[in-house]
Amino acid sequence: MTGYGTSASRRESRTNGLAVAGLVCGIVGLIFFSSVLGPLAIVFGAVGMKQAAVKGGRGMAKAALILGIVDLVIFGVLLALAASNGGFSWYVGS
Repeated sequence: MTGYGTSASRRESRTNGLAVAGLVCGIVGLIFFSSVLGPLAIVFGAVGMKQAAVKGGRGMAKAALILGIVDLVIFGVLLALAASNGGFSWYVGS
């Protein structure tokens, strides 16, 4: 016999938390802080892939890896673009 609320609290979560964290880092990294969130998405996605055998979430972990790589590519392109245009300067000359 189960009491009120005990069945939900004893159920094990089958969500791969690191895959979700990597996916969120990858999505947010497309817009903000791609140099930081891209590597985090790759690390979380890689560890999430290893945990996917037990907890599931292999698709989310793969998406995190891909988005992390895309974040780093975007950061590299923006960095190269800034370097080719002379960089960023606060100087406002007359």
